[in-house]
Amino acid sequence: MRVSRIETFLVPPRWLFCRVETDDGIVGWGEPVVEGRAATVRAAVHELAEYLIGKDPLRVEDHWQVLSRGGFYRGGPVLSSAVAGLDQALWDIAGKARGLPVHELLGGPLRESVRVYGWIGGDEPAEVGDAAAAQVANGLTAVKMTASGKLPRLASATDVQAVVDRVAAVREAIGPHRDVAIDVHGRATAGTARQLIAALADLHPLFIEEPLLPEYGHLMPGLVASTSVPIATGERLYSRSDFLPVLQAGIAVAQPDLSHAGGLTEVRRIAALAETFDVALAPHCPLGPIALAASLQVDLLSPNFLIQEQSLGIHYNEGTDLLDYLVDRSVFEFADGAVRRPLAPGLGIEVDEGAVRAADRVGHAWRSPVWRHGDGSLAEW
Repeated sequence: MRVSRIETFLVPPRWLFCRVETDDGIVGWGEPVVEGRAATVRAAVHELAEYLIGKDPLRVEDHWQVLSRGGFYRGGPVLSSAVAGLDQALWDIAGKARGLPVHELLGGPLRESVRVYGWIGGDEPAEVGDAAAAQVANGLTAVKMTASGKLPRLASATDVQAVVDRVAAVREAIGPHRDVAIDVHGRATAGTARQLIAALADLHPLFIEEPLLPEYGHLMPGLVASTSVPIATGERLYSRSDFLPVLQAGIAVAQPDLSHAGGLTEVRRIAALAETFDVALAPHCPLGPIALAASLQVDLLSPNFLIQEQSLGIHYNEGTDLLDYLVDRSVFEFADGAVRRPLAPGLGIEVDEGAVRAADRVGHAWRSPVWRHGDGSLAEW
């Protein structure tokens, strides 16, 4: 069996899919994307595809090594995301070729279901409270929300209280027996992050995510030491070596993204590294169905798994949502806040190829918004 064709599809709302076909007709799917840079990643996928054409797709580890380490310049979001999507597709083929889900190839499941959380939005406390209650009604036991919009370099008392009021409304709506996670999105300076974390501690968030930008990772040890609130990070880290400093800093939750951090092959190793620091795994995934399917395979295998992000109903998904490119949507149904273990071969989903090809003809040009402060200076998005 040899790889005979590799295609990419730019599909709304902001995703990129890749399709790897073999000469005996087995097809694997992956999701290689950097949100806002999908076309750039697409070019990288086709450059890497030159190596894979004609190769045995079942040599997944060897291909990962060549694609990730075979060049002089390595890593970074674009290359790591291109490798991630191809890696997902090769594992999909490996499972389908043997008639087994990927997690069965890698030692079998540790659990029969995977707990998930959903996103909520809203600017006012009443809005986020209602959104949280709606997610609970949909069967979820945990939600995540952004802490705020743009923040000044040092937050005022009003800024901090606005964040607290929104989170408090969610806590009231979901009760003490469900969870709320808070995503700062790297929008806070170190000083503001300390203020926010201290102010939110009594609301008992499941974790506070990305309180600092990844380039300020050297400040993470002091931030972690200053609080008992679990700190999470990792969506903008792409390898074990990227994760090592924040693990050493004492974070509580590692959040590698299966479509950014080298795919299943690398994220499995990141999860194992995190386990040696007694750090929980909560893969980042505000993306499409293939990224989520790949994430679930790792979740099922990882002793330190905590919870899985998923994008159904997220504000980014305008006009197209998580389930729209699947033949069988029931694979991602929620029951008691969790997704059942997928049993189909490969990544466990069947992609609706017709829908994907039609969507690619429309395409998208999604870009990250540019935010500015009142004085015209750039604000973190």
